[in-house]
Amino acid sequence: MTSLPPLAEILATVRVVSLPLATRFRGVDHREAALFEGPEGWAEFSPFTEYDDPEAATWLAAALDYAHAPQPAPLRHDIPVNATMPAVDPKRVPEVLARYDGCRTVKVKVAERGQVLADDVARVRAVREAMGPAGRIRVDANGGWNVDEAEHAAHALSEFDLEYLEQPCATAEELAELRVRLRRWDLPIAADESVRKAQDPLAVARAGAADLIVVKAQPLGGVRRAREIVAETGLPAVVSSALDTSIGLSQGAALAAALPSLEFDCGLGTAALLAADVVRDPLVPRGGVIAVGRLTPDPALLDRHAASGDRRAWWRARIERCHARLATRGDM
Repeated sequence: MTSLPPLAEILATVRVVSLPLATRFRGVDHREAALFEGPEGWAEFSPFTEYDDPEAATWLAAALDYAHAPQPAPLRHDIPVNATMPAVDPKRVPEVLARYDGCRTVKVKVAERGQVLADDVARVRAVREAMGPAGRIRVDANGGWNVDEAEHAAHALSEFDLEYLEQPCATAEELAELRVRLRRWDLPIAADESVRKAQDPLAVARAGAADLIVVKAQPLGGVRRAREIVAETGLPAVVSSALDTSIGLSQGAALAAALPSLEFDCGLGTAALLAADVVRDPLVPRGGVIAVGRLTPDPALLDRHAASGDRRAWWRARIERCHARLATRGDM
């Protein structure tokens, strides 16, 4: 896409939905998203509601690119995905895993506000027991620990043979220090927020702060830009999502399909956390994979899960503000 589409053209097809979650996640029990159609198909704009306009504008750029421009040719047609385990009581672990058909890897949320390390250990233990010794477990702290806390947690969780720690600390400097401390433990560190929320997404690689990166198509500006970032860092990448609808997940799948190398299972199975979706055949894991390809929402589901009038107005106003920012940024 070489030019910014007119605002009126975008708003003409916008549908705003509010989807119930099967399990409370990130402190919410519904996920809101704005969907719209362009010449290439449907796209999703769904930055979390607390994100400010400068950050959200990049998400809009990604959605516009997906709706208005052909995407890179896929190098694979199925994407292996991981299960995502919210910060639930250990007793609920089998219930959550049952939603992820055939997944061999589980990402477990840890460092949840209001919980303690013992809660994390119990949850990861329950996942290991459910997955058996062959299952792969990674944990995601969303930057919730300082370096000492992260080192202590890594030791406490070491018996569960973790694949990697995702964003254990908030800053690239902390990640670099922790990586040095954990080197003898051979426990890789993955950077997520330090890539997608950073002014310079390459800084974490230059600082030697991560062994791999987690990339998301929406917050990085689209498939092409995210693919460029992966190439420029020179690090292995895991493609993930932000609790998208199946429309948004299809964009993530397009990114995963376009990467020359895909060493890790991707975090694109999160439609399994939704109790409803916007397509008749949701992009949930089947045999541990999701398919690559564009999807079209079902009009009846868009109607059934339409957000309230005030929420629709809120999202339309947000699109208008972000569109104005893209117009002044001049990067489209």
